Amino acid sequence: MTVHIGLVEDDTNIQNIVSAYLKKEGYQTTILDNAEDGWKLWENNPPDMWILDIMLPGMDGYEFCKKIRNESDVPIIIISAKDEEIDKILGLELGGDDYLTKPFSPRELIARVKRLFKRSTSQRQDDVEEDRVKVDQLLVYKNERRVFFEGEEFETTTKEYDMLLLLAENPNRAFSREELLMKIWGNDYFGSDRAVDDLIKRIRKKMGNIPLETVWGFGYRLRKDEE
Repeated sequence: MTVHIGLVEDDTNIQNIVSAYLKKEGYQTTILDNAEDGWKLWENNPPDMWILDIMLPGMDGYEFCKKIRNESDVPIIIISAKDEEIDKILGLELGGDDYLTKPFSPRELIARVKRLFKRSTSQRQDDVEEDRVKVDQLLVYKNERRVFFEGEEFETTTKEYDMLLLLAENPNRAFSREELLMKIWGNDYFGSDRAVDDLIKRIRKKMGNIPLETVWGFGYRLRKDEE
């Protein structure tokens, strides 16, 4: 997949040099002379990264950076002739991920682009991993509250989902019925621990081969096969 970079810069010389280096590295580049056109691009064909000058006609780069950051975590590299520490701090505080002072080496800019893409891609992967819990054939997506087993999605009640997530996040750990009552039903539940058995029975009926094991005289665990 081609990576799309939006370059907001009103200096044609810098436009030509930076876009040439980006193109050489395989990046698709859209050149814009002002932040207003940059915003139109964001609304219609949002880039995967912004390279942004600060001193622009009309809306300045600081304001544009702030607007983009209010909408997205897309990577932003600021390039500017402003080299005072306060300018760099302001750019970073408004949402810039990196700040490069003019004049700069195009090769250094490319190196920073690559580094920032690598970091943001790694972060997205981490976010995906944090969202899902996988134990063998059981897969739970936490943000969407969806459950899959052996490739098939299953509709679950609130407590069925909560039980499966708890067990999946703690594979091979044996939970007592009392623990499960407290964690799933809460401290203010005063019913029988048979509610746990009934819930486990419903899950097993739905999912058939799920390795949800009874620990006799104690409680239950979700078995994870050793790799």
